[in-house]
Amino acid sequence: MTRLRRLGTTVGAAVATAYGAQLLLSPPLSSSERGGGGSHLAAVRQKIHDPFAAVPSREVQRSSLIGASPSSPLDILVIGGGATGSGVALDAATRGLRVGLVEREDFSSGTSSRSTKLIHGGVRYLEKAVFKLDYGQLKLVFHALEERKQVIDNAPHLCHALPCMTPCFDWFEVVYYWIGLKMYDLVAGARLLHLSRYYSAKESVELFPTLAREGKDRSLRGTVVYYDGQMNDARLNVGLACTAALAGAAVLNHAEVVSLLKDDVGEKIIGARIRDNLTGKEFDTYAKVIVNAAGPFCDSVRKMADKNARDMICPSSGVHIILPDYYSPEGMGLIVPKTKDGRVVFMLPWLGRTVAGTTDSNTSITFLPEPHEDEIQFILDAISDYLNVNVRRTDVLSAWSGIRPLAMDPTAKNTESISRDHVVFEDHPGLVTITGGKWTTYRSMAEDAVNAAIKSGKLTPANGCITNNLRIVGGEGWDPASFTVLSQQYTRMKVTHRGKVVPGVMDTASAKHLSHAYGALAERVAAIAQNENLGKRLAHGYPFLEAEVAYCARHEYCESAVDFIARRSRLAFLDTDAAGRALPRVIQILAVEHKWDKSRQKQELQNAKEFLETFKSSKNAQFYDGKHN
Repeated sequence: MTRLRRLGTTVGAAVATAYGAQLLLSPPLSSSERGGGGSHLAAVRQKIHDPFAAVPSREVQRSSLIGASPSSPLDILVIGGGATGSGVALDAATRGLRVGLVEREDFSSGTSSRSTKLIHGGVRYLEKAVFKLDYGQLKLVFHALEERKQVIDNAPHLCHALPCMTPCFDWFEVVYYWIGLKMYDLVAGARLLHLSRYYSAKESVELFPTLAREGKDRSLRGTVVYYDGQMNDARLNVGLACTAALAGAAVLNHAEVVSLLKDDVGEKIIGARIRDNLTGKEFDTYAKVIVNAAGPFCDSVRKMADKNARDMICPSSGVHIILPDYYSPEGMGLIVPKTKDGRVVFMLPWLGRTVAGTTDSNTSITFLPEPHEDEIQFILDAISDYLNVNVRRTDVLSAWSGIRPLAMDPTAKNTESISRDHVVFEDHPGLVTITGGKWTTYRSMAEDAVNAAIKSGKLTPANGCITNNLRIVGGEGWDPASFTVLSQQYTRMKVTHRGKVVPGVMDTASAKHLSHAYGALAERVAAIAQNENLGKRLAHGYPFLEAEVAYCARHEYCESAVDFIARRSRLAFLDTDAAGRALPRVIQILAVEHKWDKSRQKQELQNAKEFLETFKSSKNAQFYDGKHN
């Protein structure tokens, strides 16, 4: 019997019926069950936020997984180290369960690092809910807005509120968007970030200088500004994995599931065969329940249990591009509410540059998806209609594609109409799959998955879910003014080309970057920059320091050059060319930390170059651009 739980009961019922499943709605937990007691929460917080705490080494984590035997299995083994998988590991570990997690590549190496960087309730879902009288969509918005505030509160150094401007070119649009966004405020209720408001055309251009006042026989009448959250997605994901490790989970990246292990009868999944992709060695690990959180690849995991399992993933491609900072002001985003084909496009300031996207189209599932040129041109066309800037293809510093793992509704005709809600189900004994959903709701998705795993394996947790009030590593004690301590108390010791060590100021840009990237742990990185002469910047124009490579290798499971340029720093996403220039030094530092030989260093350089070729910046893409020269 397949067991399926879904928040949106209308769509959930359609999916469940189509797959021969029974729809089960779990009763809500009481406050005492959810909280698990203040003393336990305090103990977990102390463990995670101990200023001298360090994550167990990769070797220790691997040994913990190898040590999980048939007679002494893990409670839960999580497959997939994205936002949901890492969230499941953290949730389960903080309930006192024995937890392992394996990820074929790196934490956040897939969809979770390739988002729009928004933590949002979904303005367009609210619009659908109102005009289609769709209660399921309305519940989705309510729930996402509730989770939005919790994500920001639990990782304050990596997340913040961002105002987004909606241009209006006639008075009907002004009224329409003002009413709609006031409804968005109303639905948010007590978890409102800031009130939306109207700005005149003159005020709007002062706030957003590159916004066009005239164009295509129309004049700007004003804008409506509302607030959503923004995040550094990959660093948030890595933070979740490291927090789970501190809470007791055995997390292992670059470890691939090659097969699932079944009991003697062949009915129940009892473990997995794992290949350590760094050494090539394989081992078995056992668990009472396996949670499949493999994102777009969850169907391939399901087929390891049952080769006849029917696909449930409808992959959708989301392409984003990075443009120079002058496209948008530092503290204001722009939303194009309706493009020529009815989609929404955002243009947002992010880490000192501008991110624009996204697309929503059918795609195939691949390890390294690449953006198509027509999708990049679509985004450029969409924003050019609203800007007084000469929008050029040559300005694209980086472009990437991410695959959304949408849970398929068999009656849907296109991916845009599929609900972004999540599905938790067990269609093979011992294997619980969670798929669908979105970044904003990762925490509650993880909670649902752990609840389902507890039910499936008859597990006995020490307490209920406590992640709704648990800051991730680096979040506790962080303050927006924390960067001033770094500026005042640390120097950046730099080694010149001639081998001479010279002191350099810990400038505001570097200090702010370290503070926001590492939170309360930023002083550890600054100390490495000062005491180990690793204070140089890795790339001109970007605040990333050499010390970060060493720190991430020691404390964040950074095992490859790509791990660093893509997920520990975001240089590959921000500027593909700059990332390529930084590679030799990144590899040099990692070689010292991990004791790589020359052959491994050469292989790392080759792997990283191949990875960067999938990011279609203006430097590494073939295109003919008749519009955006």
